[in-house]
Amino acid sequence: MWRLKVAEGGGPWMQSKNGFLGREEWVFDPNLGTPSEHAEVERLRQEFTKNRFHKKESQDLLLRMQYANLNKPGANVPVSRLEENAEVTEEIVLGSLRRAMSCFSILQAEDGHWPGDYSGLMYITPLWVFALYVTGTLNVILSTEHIYEICRYIYNHQNEDGGWGNQVLSPSTMFGSCMNYTTLRLLGQELHGKNNALAKGRAWILSHGTATAAPQWAKIFLSIIGAYDWSGNTPIIPELWMVPTFLPIYPGRFWCYTRIVYMAMAYICGKKFVGPITPTIFAIREELYDIPYNEIDWSKACDTCAKEDIIYPRSLMQNVARTCLNKFIEPLFTCWPFSKLRDRALNHLMERIHYEDETTQYVGLGSVTKALNMICCWIENADSDAFKKHLPRIFDYLWISEDGMKSKVVDGCQCWETSFIVQAFCSTNLVNEFSSTLQKAYLFIRNSQVVENPPGDQNYWHRHISRGSWTLSTTDSGWSVSDCTAEALKALLLLPKSYPNLVEELIGEERLLDAADCLLSFMNKDGSFSTYERKRTGSWVEILNPSESFRNIVADYPSVECTSSVIQALVLFRESYPNYRSNDICECVKKAARFIENSQQIDGSWYGTWGICFTYGTFFAVKGLLAAGRTYENSYSIKKACDFLLLKQLNSGGWGESYLSCVRQVYVQGDCAHAVNTAWAMLALLYAGQIDRDPAPLHHAAKELINIQMQTGEFPQQGHVGNFNSSMYFNYPNYRNLFPIWALGEYHRRFFHRREVK
Repeated sequence: MWRLKVAEGGGPWMQSKNGFLGREEWVFDPNLGTPSEHAEVERLRQEFTKNRFHKKESQDLLLRMQYANLNKPGANVPVSRLEENAEVTEEIVLGSLRRAMSCFSILQAEDGHWPGDYSGLMYITPLWVFALYVTGTLNVILSTEHIYEICRYIYNHQNEDGGWGNQVLSPSTMFGSCMNYTTLRLLGQELHGKNNALAKGRAWILSHGTATAAPQWAKIFLSIIGAYDWSGNTPIIPELWMVPTFLPIYPGRFWCYTRIVYMAMAYICGKKFVGPITPTIFAIREELYDIPYNEIDWSKACDTCAKEDIIYPRSLMQNVARTCLNKFIEPLFTCWPFSKLRDRALNHLMERIHYEDETTQYVGLGSVTKALNMICCWIENADSDAFKKHLPRIFDYLWISEDGMKSKVVDGCQCWETSFIVQAFCSTNLVNEFSSTLQKAYLFIRNSQVVENPPGDQNYWHRHISRGSWTLSTTDSGWSVSDCTAEALKALLLLPKSYPNLVEELIGEERLLDAADCLLSFMNKDGSFSTYERKRTGSWVEILNPSESFRNIVADYPSVECTSSVIQALVLFRESYPNYRSNDICECVKKAARFIENSQQIDGSWYGTWGICFTYGTFFAVKGLLAAGRTYENSYSIKKACDFLLLKQLNSGGWGESYLSCVRQVYVQGDCAHAVNTAWAMLALLYAGQIDRDPAPLHHAAKELINIQMQTGEFPQQGHVGNFNSSMYFNYPNYRNLFPIWALGEYHRRFFHRREVK
């Protein structure tokens, strides 16, 4: 059986800044588990496979089995189901909260965070397989059990038409289909017959233009393994890193994720690296195309992309730039003396790649950046310590559920979700019943703070300060994030303020001041906040976006969510430290609130950059404006937001928004009420005072949440609610529980204990 290990690591090639706190790794133990447990795991797997076309999201049931066996069962509170005309009583709400919080506490890891399945992107796991294959470590790093579970995952998420999407939820694309088909072949799956899954996958690829119609990233990944020719790619020139740093097109000014991905891609493309050409690669070359591989017109393929993959269509300027790169610039840099500049640029890139690896303990910023950096290290020196340090950290990303083994988007969202969970529990009047849960969570957040800046000249390395910050996942990942820092600071301030005797080992004052300093350092000129650093280039540079599959990836765009989180954190901080940088904080809050107001849509909503989508953005925006001193009575923006949310409430009482809202950038109604969307909308209305104006919509919403709740006390895993750049949709594993708890907790306090709240 598989077992999740938390906060463990070791061996000569692994290092950690704080004892691997938050690290998650699934390991296989053939001697673990009873026959009945093995049978139950197999039942869960078969159940998922049986319903995979109708229910694509896994429920993370293997984790739940393990933690149910390790921890005591939750509170035995009767389940309540409310009929249409039934009254929502305090007893029923408290019963729902106790069941939810009790069950949720069982899922807390010993180190204080809540592990979970942070996945949903279908091209990441294949990239890991590609990286291990070309470096000759596939069967060294992955056991037979790993390979079996990865194949299971890919088969389980093949669409009915035979193809695969970029995400679990999306229709088939050439990107997803080529990557997953090729992965199955690399893992030893055989193509035979006309009706097996591989044959159907190949048929989809050939009927939609073959792999020559794959988008940019897929072409590059296939070129690395030798299944696509480098001459069919638009060059990513390493020399771009040698242009003056003040130019807007200098890559150091791009969004950090984009610049690090393309930094590694530029190195690999500059080297024209191709992995070993094995009989399997020869077979894949025959299978992905409808004419012989050596007869393909690669120059034509370079400009071809399947319509299913085009999210960001190429502009005229991009087409002109592609032509110049292919016909003039790239050939120039392969000839002496310009080839000397190519060598210098490649060495410069490797210097930066090593810095990124070392400052993230070889965890990396994300799965794609780590996999590509690992390939770069192997190309430079296959026997290097750098490459060897990469290998054990792969397991930080692999996650197993009943649908199989997949890769997380990054190595987790441990800090982010734990900070929210503390706030959710504090919204209830049941904190003292769950004191040990909150104590462990508090210590996890406290001990996960980044306490030093990145080494060296931060301007040269294009890194923002990080002392006093928090990351999305663990301290080892190294990359500070504005809203993760804000939410962690809020949790650390809120818990001891509301419950003074609950936590004994409080964080020191100096570290709280560091957090406030770090937050203020993130502010853009207009008062807004982006993610990992300040916005460094203009939005117009997006015209250089070379990827057809992703939009809004060049600049680190400001978001309403990040801006709101920082407002809330600084206002809460000011209550405890009114004299510390008070003028800076006041000016920041004023400008940030103005940015949120100016970002409101005509219909009264806000677009959520990192969640799905308008309910998410509107929840954050309202909360930020209220923290900044706006009220329903004096803010037209908040009134419009409440009107928008009330208009979108379903007859059932809940809210349900489709991930297609992100694609179309207008509100798209989902199939039914979603527990997380419902909680976001409820919270925005509760904080805006709807309970005093007309509580009926909130009674209706609370009833819907209580009725959605499962027998176990948890809320169901419904559609994914995470979003990157309006292009990628994935799962935040603990949103399903934390936000409904938060919403019902606030509802209970504000309706049944109004005087206490006021």
